[in-house]
Amino acid sequence: MTAISTSSEARRTGSALEVLAVFLKLGLTSFGGPVAHIGYFRREFVERRRWLDDATFTDLVGLCQFLPGPASSQVGFSVGLLRAGWLGGLAAWCGFTLPSVFLLLAFAMLAPSLGGPIGSGLIHGLKLMAVAVVAQAVWDMARKLCPDAQRAAIALIGIAILSVLTTVYAQLIVIVLGALLGWVLCRSPLPGSGSTAAGQGHAFRMSRAASAVSLVLFCVLLFGLPVLADLYPWLPAKVFDAFYRSGALVFGGGHVVLPLLEQQTVATGWVAPSDFLAGYGAAQAVPGPLFTFAAFLGWTIGPGLDHGVGAALATVGIFLPGLLLVIAALPYWQALRARPSMAAVLAGVNAAVVGLLAFALYSPVWTSAVHSGRDFAIAAIAFLLLTRWKTPPLAVVALCAVAGIAGVALG
Repeated sequence: MTAISTSSEARRTGSALEVLAVFLKLGLTSFGGPVAHIGYFRREFVERRRWLDDATFTDLVGLCQFLPGPASSQVGFSVGLLRAGWLGGLAAWCGFTLPSVFLLLAFAMLAPSLGGPIGSGLIHGLKLMAVAVVAQAVWDMARKLCPDAQRAAIALIGIAILSVLTTVYAQLIVIVLGALLGWVLCRSPLPGSGSTAAGQGHAFRMSRAASAVSLVLFCVLLFGLPVLADLYPWLPAKVFDAFYRSGALVFGGGHVVLPLLEQQTVATGWVAPSDFLAGYGAAQAVPGPLFTFAAFLGWTIGPGLDHGVGAALATVGIFLPGLLLVIAALPYWQALRARPSMAAVLAGVNAAVVGLLAFALYSPVWTSAVHSGRDFAIAAIAFLLLTRWKTPPLAVVALCAVAGIAGVALG
């Protein structure tokens, strides 16, 4: 018996194997980032298979965008949970996530052997692709999440704070301040903040016990892991803590995780800046959620940790908090989202996230990749291909890789 249900007539009992097969297909073919993933999900589960109706699906998307974590993975997990219970949720996550995990691990294994001009040119081309992708994310998110003076000011304040603070808690400070400023400045109805009214979707009924256990586990791991890592400086515990905190504190999903992961891996000396950006560029070329970049980073962490163990800890660590929060929030979501104060807090957090990503565009992305006028031209062309001509990301990755190799060959 599944722990969660809706009053939707479209819902039918299914099997975990059925869910796994459908999500495995999506995990192999879903290019384009979280927004595109939601579109794929809607076509597959609302229009084609009718596992959910439109109102239920919209409510799930709204919940997952409200919570920290990878929104598309959280939506997929929720759909699997609705369809086939706990095993269905696990099957959905595995099918959608593991293909890109294995592809990025293959790149991590091959990266050290990519020497010579071809290898270095390929790596540099992937770094320039990362510049274009992050710039596109900043552009799109700023237009959507900062359309008025209040939210633009919150984003700029976040950039200013990050420019002077060097503490590992700088990102958390920016997010908390964004929430407070949103609560003060964004209480009135804001442009672009409309959502489905509470009560238009179908009610979710989940065990309150499961919700409470998930919330307690989320908090115990979030606050207990840093204490454990300090008391017992065991590298696997430190790695799991670093990626768990990244997954727990990233609002907006997708590219927003970049500054948090950079702070946890590059700033700590675990991963070289060049490896970080090369892996991030490679992550644009694979389908599935961008959070699987964590698998590459876990594999790449230096001596003292087995590659496979590092990849597993990083992957589970970064996805686990978002999934726990979905389980915890489902019983209360529809009542919570009707409160104007919560909408204001979310608006402020989203604006602060834009500031986080904008600062990350400068450092480490731009400073580590753009070293000449030619580099700038390649990154600018890639940006225009993505934003103006809507070129598929995989094609832009190939173009940047060829341009990087050609640039090294020409000197």
